[in-house]
Amino acid sequence: MLGPALRLIHTGQAPTRSALTSALDVTRATAGAVSGELEALGLITVDSRPAGGGRGRPSHRLAVDPAGPVVIAAQIHADGLSVTLAGLGGQLVQPVHLPLPAATDPARMLRAVAEAGAELARSSARRCLGAALALPNPVTEPDGTALAALHFAWPSGTPVADLFAEQLRRADLGPRARAPFPSAVANDANLAALAEHRHGAGRGARHLLLVTSGHRGVGGALVIDGRLHTGSAGLALEVGHLTVDPQGRPCQCGNRGCLNSETDPDALFAAAGLTPDPDRPLLGQARALARSAAEDPRAREAVERVVDRLGLGLAGMVNILNPDRIVLSGLHLDLLAAAPERLAAVVADRCLWGRSGRVPIVPAEVTHAGLVGAAELAWEPYLDDPQAVAG
Repeated sequence: MLGPALRLIHTGQAPTRSALTSALDVTRATAGAVSGELEALGLITVDSRPAGGGRGRPSHRLAVDPAGPVVIAAQIHADGLSVTLAGLGGQLVQPVHLPLPAATDPARMLRAVAEAGAELARSSARRCLGAALALPNPVTEPDGTALAALHFAWPSGTPVADLFAEQLRRADLGPRARAPFPSAVANDANLAALAEHRHGAGRGARHLLLVTSGHRGVGGALVIDGRLHTGSAGLALEVGHLTVDPQGRPCQCGNRGCLNSETDPDALFAAAGLTPDPDRPLLGQARALARSAAEDPRAREAVERVVDRLGLGLAGMVNILNPDRIVLSGLHLDLLAAAPERLAAVVADRCLWGRSGRVPIVPAEVTHAGLVGAAELAWEPYLDDPQAVAG
């Protein structure tokens, strides 16, 4: 009962004790006892000042404890690192963004992440319970090895989960860190989808498809009834290698015309006949280029070309997966904003059900979704068993 109750409060579905009573289908006394136990564990607060507005007796307010424990959430991008502490409720402490280390071999990269996270943990007055890392490449389950780490030329099958755990063991996490200190790694698109489903544009969707383009490449993820669909070994929904133009741009995987190489920031600049500034973050430049489509004919033409390729890819996924909502993030969010009707029309025209079966395509809402998703992964053991925080 504690785990389901904490999940409801964590995701904002039970802001009052009355809502918790209804969601759990229990008595008021049971909901009071459960919320009291979660409060005693330092995970939530129970405000006895009544929250009015409903019929009957006013209900107490339930919220995540702002002074409660945290986890380390980290993300490796193609051109940098991000690290933060995260409480329950998708609440991030101010993220720290760092350049890639000079040497990008797995051990040194993961050491940089672990040391940055440990510094944050040492400086916080809140207890740190674990860590999770979002990676821009496929990650197998349950062993946590990285496959096709194309951005950094890591060997295929690099044991990232083990290496990350080792670097955290070597780091000085401070006196308030849990021991032993659990850690996990996962694909960044999967974690972004989890973040959007629990805290953003995917709330309430039963079959949520997320497609995103970050600094380079394209990722995708599917959440079914609140759980990530990761396939038999964690490798499902590698949508970036879906072919949308057989004669298109070469992809790092060796093929041509993949969604990766046709709808990412590099593709938008190529379509516009422009070269990005190598000294500035690529994603930010691409998003600005997409937003300029209303005034710049060259940008508009580039957006339309990339949107057409994106629409082809989305239509193929809709035909196979039949989601009830599509969330776009990263550069794709700006492409949607620049040409919403064009994108929807391409998807509808290429779908088996046509316009009568149009799937809502909506922009992502969660800022730093990869980090929020990494926090979800690190919090997962405690959402399953809240009493484990006392260990």
